[in-house]
Amino acid sequence: MIIKTFPLGLIGANAYLLIDEAAKEAAIIDIGGDYHAIFDEIESYGAKLKFILNTHGHFDHIMGEYDAQKASAVPVYIHENDLYLAQNLPLQLERFGFVNNALPPENIKTFTEKDVFKLGDTEIKVIHTPGHTPGSVCFLTGNSLFSGDTLFYTSVGRTDFEGGSFAQLSNSIKEKLFKLDDNIDVYPGHDSKTSIGYEKKYNCYFGSNNSI
Repeated sequence: MIIKTFPLGLIGANAYLLIDEAAKEAAIIDIGGDYHAIFDEIESYGAKLKFILNTHGHFDHIMGEYDAQKASAVPVYIHENDLYLAQNLPLQLERFGFVNNALPPENIKTFTEKDVFKLGDTEIKVIHTPGHTPGSVCFLTGNSLFSGDTLFYTSVGRTDFEGGSFAQLSNSIKEKLFKLDDNIDVYPGHDSKTSIGYEKKYNCYFGSNNSI
């Protein structure tokens, strides 16, 4: 599996490109800005974009997806509990003080934790991790976890937005993510790559060396 990172948009959220080399099929996780560089990369591998996945519905992770859909006609997926956020992208931007004419994705499809996505023979599993938003999820494929704004390098996502809950976030991390293998690589929605084992030891909220 090829994994490429693209910091995009108003606050540099990480978009991730996944390519199954054998099947020449691609997926993108969280398009928060201009999609062109990602599409150029897909073309350079001779791959075809199959779908766009979202870890959650905040503006900085979805605001490039309307244009990407228009260019590719691929489906956009989000957890059913965050559909309302994606549909209200203009209101989100207004509340955060951004003047922007970005439109929400169209014909958004929803999923639950029971769903599995596939690129060729590669499975992408859904882990529902509410707390940052009600429909926040992580995507697990092989040894790679795409954690959105649930888990960061030595930190966690904010819970002071509408629908946020630190109790839920804490449970999601401790009962779901920290039960994964320590060697799982974590690709967060912002900032640097980390691992489950590193966060279990050093995360400032939950790490065994930095517990508060």
